[in-house]
Amino acid sequence: MVTIVNYKERQKEDGTEFFVLELQGGIEMVKSKETGNFYATAKRAYIPSTFTEDVCESLIGTQMPGGIVKEVCEPFNYVIKETGEEITLNHRWVYKSEEELQKPKATTMPEQNVIANSEVFSKNGILEPTM
Repeated sequence: MVTIVNYKERQKEDGTEFFVLELQGGIEMVKSKETGNFYATAKRAYIPSTFTEDVCESLIGTQMPGGIVKEVCEPFNYVIKETGEEITLNHRWVYKSEEELQKPKATTMPEQNVIANSEVFSKNGILEPTM
C-alpha cells in the first residue's frame, strides 16, 4: 500500500507545467552500516498526473494498492542536498501496481545449445546398468 503524501509542480521541455504526485510506501526499519543502530524510513516515488493543483491537493492522504520498488536505470549524478556531495546512482524508486508486484520476476537464462549424445541410449533396446 502507498499513500499520496504531497505533490509538486514540474515543467516539460516545451515549458508547459504539470503536477507529479509524491507517493510514500510503508515504514521500514533499516540498520545503519556506520553505527549498527536501526532507523525508520519509507521509500518515495513520484508519478506524473493530469490533475489540476486543486485535485492534487485533495488527493493527499489517499491510499492506493501497490508498492515502491528499486529499478535499475542508466547511471546519473545526484547531489545530496544536506552535504552538497555529488554521487552517481544507477537506480531509481518507482511505483508498481499490486498486479505487477505479484508477477514472478523474469530470470534471464543464458542461451545454451543442446547436443544429443546417442552413446547414452541403449542400442539393443535393453536397459543395462553401467558398472
